[in-house]
Amino acid sequence: MRTLSAISVAAVVAFAGTSVFADGLTVGVSWSNFQEERWKTDEAAIVAALEAGGATYLSADAQSSSSKQLSDVESLIAQGVDALIILAQDTQAIGPAVQAAADEGIPVVAYDRLIEDSRAFYLTFDNVEVGRMQARAVFEAQPSGNYVMIKGSPTDPNADFLRGGQQEILQAAIDSGDITIVGEAYTDGWLPANAQRNMEQILTAQDNNVDAVVASNDGTAGGVVAALTAQGMEGIAVSGQDGDHAALNRVALGTQTVSVWKDARELGAAAGEIAVALAGGAMMADVEGAGAWTSPGGTDMTSVFLAPVPVTADNLSVVVDAGWITQEALCQGVTNGPAPCN
Repeated sequence: MRTLSAISVAAVVAFAGTSVFADGLTVGVSWSNFQEERWKTDEAAIVAALEAGGATYLSADAQSSSSKQLSDVESLIAQGVDALIILAQDTQAIGPAVQAAADEGIPVVAYDRLIEDSRAFYLTFDNVEVGRMQARAVFEAQPSGNYVMIKGSPTDPNADFLRGGQQEILQAAIDSGDITIVGEAYTDGWLPANAQRNMEQILTAQDNNVDAVVASNDGTAGGVVAALTAQGMEGIAVSGQDGDHAALNRVALGTQTVSVWKDARELGAAAGEIAVALAGGAMMADVEGAGAWTSPGGTDMTSVFLAPVPVTADNLSVVVDAGWITQEALCQGVTNGPAPCN
C-alpha cells in the first residue's frame, strides 16, 4: 500500500464540486467538542461546500463525551442524513456509530481523526509530518537540554502519530545525549487546563530545569505557556499546531516558537465536497486524489492527506496574506516584533 502525503485539496474539490450536485440530500456532522476555536472555521467551510453542492447541513456537539457522540450519530441517522462527517471523540468507542451508518447504507467521512474502519473515508492532514515540523522548529531554536513532551488525548490516534513524527526528528540528539526528555504526558481531551496542570507538575518535579517543550497542538501550547509564564519562564521554545489566533499571536510575541498551520478551510471544504460525492453515490476510490493507506492497526483505508505549513517568526506574514488572521489580531500587544508586526 502506498503512503499518501501532501495531496492537494484542489483535486478533491474539482471532482466533487463539478461532478456531483446533491440537491435534496442532507449531510450530518458529529463534532467531538465544538468549543475549540478551530472547529468553527472548519464548520463554516463544510457548510459552504455543502450549500454549494445543494446539500443541507445538520450537526451535533458531543461535548467531549464518547457516549453522547454515539447518541448524536443515532439521532442524525434518525433524521435521515445521506452522509455523515464524524470528528471522533474516541476512535475505539465510535465503532458502533460506523456500524449503524453502514447498516443504513450511509457513507462516513472520518474527519481529521482516524476511525479505524475500512468503511470510513479518512480525511486529515499528514499528522506524522506535523509532528516532525513541530520538533524541527523546537530543535532549531533549542538543539540541546531538557525537553518536555506534552502529547494529545490518549483516545485520539493523532496524538501518537504526532509523537512518532516528533521522535523521528529528536532521536539522534537523544541518542547522543544532547537532549534529555525529562517529562512526558498525554492531555486528556486535548484540554488546555489539563496541559497546564501536567506542565506545572513536570516543572515542580524538575525544579524548573526545562529548556524546551514539544506541545502537540495550540490548545496544549496555551496551557504550557501559562504554566511557564507563572514561573517567569516564558520565551523558551514551545510548539503547537492548528494556527489558532491566540497561538499565532504568541508566535509574534515570542512565547511560542511554531504553530503548524493546517488550513481548516481547505479541510472543511474537502470534507463537504467528499460527503456530497459519496452521498450522491460515488465510490470512495473514485474520489480524485484518494488512495490506499494502511493504518497502524493494519486496516486498509481510503484516504486523503493534506499538507501542513509550519508558521514561525520567520514567515508570519503567510497567515495574514492568506486571510487566516488580521494583522491587528496577529500583532496585538507586539512591539517591534517580526514581520508583519514591525
